[in-house]
Amino acid sequence: MLNSSTTNFISPSTFILLGIPGLETVHVWISLPFCAMYVIAILGNFTILFIVRTEPSLHEPMYYFLCMLGVSDLVLSTSILPKMMSIFWFKYREISFSACLTQMYFLHFSSLMGSGIFVAMAFDRYVAICNPLRHSTVLTNHVVAVIGLAMMLRGGILSLPFPFLARQWPYCRTNIIPHTYCEHIAVVKLACADIRVGDYYGLFLTLFVLGLDIFFIAMSYVQILRAIFSLPTKDARIKTFGTCGSHLCVILVAYIPVLFSVFTHRFGHNVPLHVHILIANVYLLVPPMLHPIVYGVRTKQIRSRLLQLVPQKGL
Repeated sequence: MLNSSTTNFISPSTFILLGIPGLETVHVWISLPFCAMYVIAILGNFTILFIVRTEPSLHEPMYYFLCMLGVSDLVLSTSILPKMMSIFWFKYREISFSACLTQMYFLHFSSLMGSGIFVAMAFDRYVAICNPLRHSTVLTNHVVAVIGLAMMLRGGILSLPFPFLARQWPYCRTNIIPHTYCEHIAVVKLACADIRVGDYYGLFLTLFVLGLDIFFIAMSYVQILRAIFSLPTKDARIKTFGTCGSHLCVILVAYIPVLFSVFTHRFGHNVPLHVHILIANVYLLVPPMLHPIVYGVRTKQIRSRLLQLVPQKGL
């Protein structure tokens, strides 16, 4: 039987994830598109990793960054989807305290790493389009490796305070989390302590770290767009703008739901809880599904290699 006691306890052994409160009767139906997104993300990202690994002509900065993004997407979606499906399909809602904090850490780690890779990819496109003759000298394999390591360390270090602070606080209200996964805000609201430090740190990451990422991405694409509109032929402008336009759409899909979720959690008290939770799941599941499609299938080199792997009879 689920332990939903509200008596005092310092550190709960387990939490209870309710899923999407108010929509329990349609959990199975909601799980179908979520599961489909996860399958597409897994197959798509592993396919991209395999193609780039086995095709020497794709051993370039853009594809290296794409592989890094794929790894962060796999970590992000795998951190939440299996547990979410166990809630929706088998009503297995319990999660241990340590597993909850581990999930919280990897969610922030992969999100921050993915955001950093977006910045690196925008810089790569900026150099490739605005300074093509310097691209091979600016973005060498060593530089790409250093950037990837820096983004991984940034995500790992900046994510540590979330589970660290959550472990220090006493919990004396309830161990029931009205969510599909251990979202930081949903967990710390259960603490019977002053959680302003964690709250301010979350706002700092959103406004400063993600804000800087968005600023650098925007500056890169402003310069890219200026270079596109200075191209001599209309066909070249349309082709380049189409590629960059699809990239920008994916970036917007990744950032807008995050910002909406963060600010409505703190200031949008009239937004229904199930809307909060649905938006929080969308920004974790939709981008990992879209990235292999937009950055992979729409890329000529990857698409050509993928068609070579498909048996001719299948075609």
